[in-house]
This record gives sequence, C-alpha cells and structure tokens, in this order.
Amino acid sequence: MIRLGAGRPERIVAMGAHCDDIAIGAGGTLLTLCLARPGIRVDALVLSGGGSEREQEEQAALAAFCPGADLRLTVLKLPDGRMPAHWEEAKAAVEELRERTEPDLVLAPRTDDAHQDHRGLAKLVPTAFRDHLVLGYEIVKWDGDLGRPAAYQPLTPEIADRKVRLLQEHYPSQRHRPWYDREAFLGLARIRGIECHERYAEAFAVTKLTLNLGG
Repeated sequence: MIRLGAGRPERIVAMGAHCDDIAIGAGGTLLTLCLARPGIRVDALVLSGGGSEREQEEQAALAAFCPGADLRLTVLKLPDGRMPAHWEEAKAAVEELRERTEPDLVLAPRTDDAHQDHRGLAKLVPTAFRDHLVLGYEIVKWDGDLGRPAAYQPLTPEIADRKVRLLQEHYPSQRHRPWYDREAFLGLARIRGIECHERYAEAFAVTKLTLNLGG
C-alpha cells in the first residue's frame, strides 16, 4: 500500500450537514489525530440541529471524539433535508469559518454523496477552502452510495471500538434507525481496513492534492 504523509496538522476543520455526520464519517480519524497531538485546534461546523437536543448531543460527542483538543463548534439551524434551498446561508457559514482559521486539513462530506444536504455542503467546501487538503468522508445509509475511495486512515482496533462505542453513547436520538448499529459501523471499518492492508480504517475521497516528492 502506498503511504503518503500529511505532515503534522495543527489545525483541522470538520464540517457536517447534520449532527453525527462528522463522528460517523471521520470520528476515528479525529480520535487518532487528537490523541497524537494534544492541543490541536479543531473548528467544527454543523449546518442543522441548532437549538435542539441534537446540538446537545453533538457538543458532548465531539468533545469525546476530540480529547485534549481546542474544539470550537458551531451548530446552525438550517432545516434538515432542505440545504439546497438555503444555499446562501450555508455558503456564508462556510466562508465565515474560512475567515477565522487556516487549517492543515479539512474533513467534509463527499461530493458524490447521495444525500442532498451532504452533497450540497461538499460542493461548497472548495469554494472557500481552495488550497487545502480536503478529505471527503463517507456515511453508510439506505441509499447505497459507497464507492471506491482513494485515501485511507488506518484505525487501531482500540480506536475503531472506541468510535463505535462513542457513537452509541452520544447519539441516543439516532438509535432507532435500522442502519445505526455496531455491526454497520464496525463492518464498514473492517472492509476499508482490508482495502488498505489494515485491520480497520476510515476511507476518504480526495478531489485534488499537490505532491512534494522532491521536498
């Protein structure tokens, strides 16, 4: 497996259309980074769920997924499932986030995600974060839109188990969903691990990156 390092990121941006998107798509990666780099800054933006129980869940969850980090979370009140109709508000929020941070890494949904809210946010990201490493995370769901990812972050068995445990612990409002269970999350991590010769992994889409092979 070809391995390319991304240096030692000191600032991360994580974005989701809904509370729990970031944790589902990149929770293991956040745990890995934050445990390795105490004090790392994480700016998180979620477009919907503000003022509800879901915002409270997200605050507690991301604090657990980013141990020891300088976490700054913003949760907006855009209506779930209606992001395309609120394009201007979403774009303004992404641009405002860009103005206050210069991240080494951006975690966001994939541009080919079947959910309109995820896809809409993904298309906004490169309009503000034009010269940044953007990794598009995946979310297992009914639509069956999982593809062939280009990048992988290996997860230790301990991190993979911790991710699944935190998802179950911090998002009780989602436990009724038929796909929201340990088997689904750990199963996908196992499949992605097989693809990159590891036990477990999270997988990402990469639209564009610049190599520095002579540096």
